[in-house]
Amino acid sequence: MAHAGRPSVDEWLQEAKRTCDLSATGMFLVHNGVVRGTSRSGDLVGGMDLSVDYERLDEIVESARLMEGITYVRAWVNEGSLAVGDDIMYVVVAGDIREHVFEALQALVKMIKTQVVKEIERPV
Repeated sequence: MAHAGRPSVDEWLQEAKRTCDLSATGMFLVHNGVVRGTSRSGDLVGGMDLSVDYERLDEIVESARLMEGITYVRAWVNEGSLAVGDDIMYVVVAGDIREHVFEALQALVKMIKTQVVKEIERPV
């Protein structure tokens, strides 16, 4: 999986519709995580320094593809010094039914946040 450069979610969706089993696909979900101006505890944030374990990202994406009902998965994670409003990640998951696709997206994003990225919030 290529990691350089910001991908096009529109191109990912077009790719998914060309490559996944459309007879078994009833839903596409897109997640776009961005840097918030406040931390979870409510403190003001001026930005974030983000590093990525790309090998672990690839492993997690591959495992998500094996989840029940899932027909397509792509993920990209930004890296470096990010400002409020900058993209942290894009994730696209497709599958058969809502429950499977929501479950896969939620699990994938949680694993990315806990096992793939290291975030250091910068105070204002």
